[in-house]
Amino acid sequence: MTLHEKISANLKAEIEMSGKSKTDIAAAIGVSKPTVSQYISGRVQPSLSTLSKLCNYLGISADDILEVGDR
Repeated sequence: MTLHEKISANLKAEIEMSGKSKTDIAAAIGVSKPTVSQYISGRVQPSLSTLSKLCNYLGISADDILEVGDR
């Protein structure tokens, strides 16, 4: 599995586990609802700035998404 695929899979899992709607996530991080859908599908990855906002909103660490550090 490539790094891109791992990041996409981790984003999808964390977003789905959050129970938050795509609309709420989009509003909180300043992107459109279709962009959140693209993050979930793996077609697009967020910028580092947007990833930071997403992690803060979901209450997770970017380490969880990027699979770095001790998990």
